[in-house]
Amino acid sequence: MLPSSRWAWLMLLCCTGVVAQPPGATALPPEPAASAPVSLSARKVYEQARSQLVQIRTVLKGRASQTSVGSGFVVSREGHMLTNFHVVSEVALEPATHDLVYVTADGREARLNILMLDVLHDLALVKVADANPKDAKEFDVLTFRPATQALAQGERMYSLGNPLDVGFAVIEGNYNGLVERSFYPQIFFSGSLSAGMSGGPALDQEGRVIGVNVARRVDGEQVSFLVPAAFAVTLLERGRNAPPMKGPAHAELARQLMVHQAALTERFIAQGWKSATHPRYKVPVPPDRFMRCWGSSEPSRTGGLDFERSDCVMDTRIFVGKFTTGAFSVRHESYDGSKLGTLRFAARYSQSFRNESFARLRSEHMTKPQCHEDFIDRHGLPLRAVVCMRAYKKLPQLYDVSVLVATLDQNQAGVQGRFDAQGVSFENAMKLSQHYLDAYGWLK
Repeated sequence: MLPSSRWAWLMLLCCTGVVAQPPGATALPPEPAASAPVSLSARKVYEQARSQLVQIRTVLKGRASQTSVGSGFVVSREGHMLTNFHVVSEVALEPATHDLVYVTADGREARLNILMLDVLHDLALVKVADANPKDAKEFDVLTFRPATQALAQGERMYSLGNPLDVGFAVIEGNYNGLVERSFYPQIFFSGSLSAGMSGGPALDQEGRVIGVNVARRVDGEQVSFLVPAAFAVTLLERGRNAPPMKGPAHAELARQLMVHQAALTERFIAQGWKSATHPRYKVPVPPDRFMRCWGSSEPSRTGGLDFERSDCVMDTRIFVGKFTTGAFSVRHESYDGSKLGTLRFAARYSQSFRNESFARLRSEHMTKPQCHEDFIDRHGLPLRAVVCMRAYKKLPQLYDVSVLVATLDQNQAGVQGRFDAQGVSFENAMKLSQHYLDAYGWLK
């Protein structure tokens, strides 16, 4: 099969690296220092929130050299702060080699402890280390907008943070509703967020928190995303009295991912498949509910192999350190080799099947794939099927599974399909594989 060319690529806003980016794509250039003039409302919001903003830095232990920077904001007088998980991930996963510190707009700096993580919504609750209760007055607090006051389409918003480590800034934009087809709710913010702003607050005109900066699209202009404030409120309530986390957080990540994969598997199977996806066969294509499906057609210009393609992918991916997981994808290609003849078509069709790869992650994160190939019958339709699984080395009980399928009933035409599920339990890997294979068959 040919590589996919249409994905919803996102850049997480922490640090300097791109978590997921298509081949040949480049990050957008930094915004000029002197862009559109800041409105009086933006100036007022920034001045009111300036003392509650912090830059959050990951530094090497004993060396004070920063390895990444993000943003955060104070949410309690005791020194609780909220940010993104991907801002603190190095410390959470490699605490023996990294420390976490915050820096205020007026230059104060101190160490932070991680109290609790919400990996599924990319949030982290941290607190000033060894904070003295009598010093609580030092911490000004941002408050949250009440959940009963719904946001209106087009409402003005102000995102704050420390973009590109050049200083604290305010970015004006608008609320454009929730992102369509996102598995977890995200706010569509029409503002130009930049790297380093991850974990900073997005405020309404009264200076109340309505979201947390998290990501932007690298293939569009002013298409950015915020975690709704409700998830931050829940994390603060759950973790306010939690002790500092000790040791690497892989077990906690695995626990949360198990919850995610169970919910995702249930919803994916319950939604079923689209009908009329191929003129000859039943071919599994999911509804456009939390996946985006793209189609393409490429007739051969040289009298060779013609094919049509369908790709269905999720925008939602769970960041777990040096990679993402927790997403499904489904694709298929319909081949017409009548211009090639039987022998040449068979050679090209087989080669396309062999071109598939299972090395999504480097071996440092996953075991080698274990594959099983068989020839199966689906109501008289002969199929060649391969199922491959890989285990995560540091996320126990979680696997990636891939299923390849090729129809074998025609000499000069056929369909090849692939299903991928990342970060699922063994039981659900088997259930999903069977669900996908069972979807093939003849049209009635």
